Amino acid sequence: DKTVSLRKDLSEMHEWITQAEEEYLERDFEYKTPDELQKAVEELKRAKEEALQKEVKVKLITDSVNNFIAKAPPAAHEALKKELDVLITSYQQLCSRLNGKWKTLEEVWACWRELLSYLDAENKWLNEIELKLKATENVQGGAEEISESLDSLERLMRHPEDNRNQIRELAQTLTDGGILDELINEKLEKFNTRWEELQQEAVRRQKSLEQSIQSAQETDKTLRLIQESLAGIDKQLTAYTADRVDAAQVPQEAQ
Repeated sequence: DKTVSLRKDLSEMHEWITQAEEEYLERDFEYKTPDELQKAVEELKRAKEEALQKEVKVKLITDSVNNFIAKAPPAAHEALKKELDVLITSYQQLCSRLNGKWKTLEEVWACWRELLSYLDAENKWLNEIELKLKATENVQGGAEEISESLDSLERLMRHPEDNRNQIRELAQTLTDGGILDELINEKLEKFNTRWEELQQEAVRRQKSLEQSIQSAQETDKTLRLIQESLAGIDKQLTAYTADRVDAAQVPQEAQ
């Protein structure tokens, strides 16, 4: 009987839709590792593509039902037409929901990759600060050399907050959805601790260099005064020597 055969096709397609909904849309997913998240993205992509491939079968069933209705008595129309309408609606909703969930997970995966990118960039900057702090630990030379070291440290510290704000926002977006929350919290805690420690050390080093500059400037000033005094004494002694003045005839400091 053609009606039985059509109902069997409709029933099989309904079963496949129900199974797909249970497996991909109603099951609770937990993404605790990047591998689990990436696997879920790939799985949903395959499910979405598989659902689209079923469009051919849905079209064949639709054509078969419509052809049968065109030839069958009116009494057989209503029930089959209703079952077909339910099938088409369920199939379209499944495709839409699978595509929506796949896109959402794609965005989540992109969000995770973007977070890693910003963390990498900021950690490279923190590496530079560490190297700069080591380089300015024992600066040798006068006020000018120390001032150059201070300037280079201050230039490096003039780093925009944009990346750190992005890290905060991306992490919040992911953890609010319960995605990779433990891993993200661990990475953020490590990054923020390192950031705070290096910031504090940089501030201490800046103050230390400023004090060293002041001390070096005072030393330079003292040395300059001594040099000026010695130059004056040297000039006076040279004049005494040229005039063949005896030591006993000159003031005590000149003697």
